[in-house]
Amino acid sequence: MKLPLIFIALLFSLSTFKLNTVNTNSITVNPSKIIHTMKGGMGASWHAISAEFPLNNDRYKIPAREDGAPRGSAWGGNPPVNQIEAWNQLKEYASWLGLNFVRVELSQRMYEPERNTFDWNNKEMQTLYQILDWAQANNADVFLQQMWMYVDWNALPGIHPLISAPKNLDDFANGIATLIEHLVNDKGYTCIKYFCMTNEPPGGTWGYWWEYGENEGSISQAWKRLKEEFEIRKIEIPISGPDWTDMPPFEPKKLDFAKYFGAIDIHSYHGVTSEGEENLRKWAKWAHSQGKPFFLTEYGNMNLGWGGDDPNQKSFDAAISNACDVIRGLSAGVDGVNRWSYTNRGDLDGQWQLVRTFDLETKTYLKEVTPEPEAYYGFGIISRFLSKYSSTVSCEVNGNENQPIATALLSPGGQLSIFMVNTTEEALSVELNLENYSGKTMNVYQVNKEIVSKTGFKLNPLETLKSGVKKQIVLPPRSISTITSNTLNYSEKGIILN
Repeated sequence: MKLPLIFIALLFSLSTFKLNTVNTNSITVNPSKIIHTMKGGMGASWHAISAEFPLNNDRYKIPAREDGAPRGSAWGGNPPVNQIEAWNQLKEYASWLGLNFVRVELSQRMYEPERNTFDWNNKEMQTLYQILDWAQANNADVFLQQMWMYVDWNALPGIHPLISAPKNLDDFANGIATLIEHLVNDKGYTCIKYFCMTNEPPGGTWGYWWEYGENEGSISQAWKRLKEEFEIRKIEIPISGPDWTDMPPFEPKKLDFAKYFGAIDIHSYHGVTSEGEENLRKWAKWAHSQGKPFFLTEYGNMNLGWGGDDPNQKSFDAAISNACDVIRGLSAGVDGVNRWSYTNRGDLDGQWQLVRTFDLETKTYLKEVTPEPEAYYGFGIISRFLSKYSSTVSCEVNGNENQPIATALLSPGGQLSIFMVNTTEEALSVELNLENYSGKTMNVYQVNKEIVSKTGFKLNPLETLKSGVKKQIVLPPRSISTITSNTLNYSEKGIILN
């Protein structure tokens, strides 16, 4: 039987890695020692916002930034809602990735363009329904995110509505609560598990919207008023916050408003270092002590370059950085991770997208959605095998300074997945020891830039091994590896819950 050329090339590459391996490490995994059970999973931001509006900054004493911030690239990444085939493809790729904790983004302008005037049928709302329909059908959890208001009718005088704090908190809370009731009661969505009222307000290391200008006000009062409105209407979806960026240090004295939250979330955009992991651990420990989940609802690495047509955010270098963020976050006790972003035009503040929906040259939407290979497979090699509500288990890494970054998770159904990243330029040999998990067949999946860039690449198991027996594994240079008891071939959907 003739082997496909790509498979022969892959075997040759792996054998070459083995010959050149000089660093030996050991990883010991014990699934019987559970460290933390997640309240969420792994996904990517999927925004429903699509309408483009001129800033008209000359009208306001306090304008929005000319680059459109804070909108950035949180809009315009989806195909037009009437392109049914493209939407079917978009949903198929989401299923393949196994997105099970999805941050779905909207603005108040979408559903309440005028005070107490609600529009449930415009194109942006139809886009929102498309996303929520997919989540509902696939048992994915939704972290619903209002990014900003962007409505003139509730903006403070002289302040651009894109960055203004609400003029009237009663109207603000009423609008959000009415939206939630529509989605839950009228549309029947049970997939919405959390709600966050604003994106990256001041309080972290960056954030400038929720602007009051010369007026007095506090975002804490808005969280309080929204919490009251939810209680009055018996809305049981927890409010999450503070949604600060960028990797804000844990300072409990600043968090007196957390009593209004049912979940805690922050963002990170410069790569989660070992120091960052310790900071996340402090946040997680504090949140869990109050019985609240802790989420990393945006992550990425702007150190790799961003803005304009910069391709680096969809590169394999970015995938390596993001995989390290996920592993360090899960090791620190994070309950769910959400990458920026699933869809993205790619010409607004960098190319963050996992799939390609927009033609940068013609500035038009593509009729066919395709993966961005380095980002898509660099993300999918973890997301496809990570069930929501999994538990991190004991995973000890020993070796020299060039040891891999690793973590291990046990799914609710007892499936074990070990995720490893080799950040070095040389192959690493790892002795894998699985304790208290014998008699299982484990599948080995690996990707690096060279592998995923090959025409016709498909993410299938490279080899199998038996648990309970020490096994030498070679991690190619600059690679991401998954060793799992799950058996997923390329044609199958990713795991949502198992």
